[in-house]
Amino acid sequence: MSKPKGSSIGWKARQERDPYVKMARRDGWRSRAVYKLEQILDKERVLRPDMICIDLGAAPGGWSQYVASRLKGRGRVLALDVLPMDAVAGVEFIQGDFTEDAVLTELLQRLGDDRADLVLSDMAPNISGNKAVDQPRSIYLAELALDFAQKVLRKKGTFICKLFQGQGTDDAVAAARVAFEQVKIVKPAASRQGSSEIYLVARNYRL
Repeated sequence: MSKPKGSSIGWKARQERDPYVKMARRDGWRSRAVYKLEQILDKERVLRPDMICIDLGAAPGGWSQYVASRLKGRGRVLALDVLPMDAVAGVEFIQGDFTEDAVLTELLQRLGDDRADLVLSDMAPNISGNKAVDQPRSIYLAELALDFAQKVLRKKGTFICKLFQGQGTDDAVAAARVAFEQVKIVKPAASRQGSSEIYLVARNYRL
């Protein structure tokens, strides 16, 4: 996710003060976002050996890195992002725009006849600073991710997706409730205070 223009100095200062940024550097993770996923997965307990996970909006690779480390070679991680991403052990990466049919087709071809157990989406639009523009874009990405999850998940599979509270959020949650038996909204402790960022956790895909 990009930051609004003119905010780079303040953003860098906040990064340097952020305890999760310091922890990520100490622990060898690619981003502080790892701790959001860790906090969600520790509570939901959906990771298990031999599962197939797809990570949308993966760069710089923290979530894929974390899942691959937890699976310890027993499982498969497919990652996709429009931005480049350095290789992660145990992760198959595709660089491309998720909204383009050709990129989506490549991802489905990589998956083959298998079905995924877990679909993660930390996708977010380039932030303009104008909520009237940014919010619809973020909801659109969430809708695409949910549609994709319904194409690839096996029965009882799990979908975890970033949302931003605002117009369209309730509709996105309602759509997930149609497809999954259990749906909740969580805000990990690692999410920054004051941020409208939340995560949808949808479990037990009805297929």
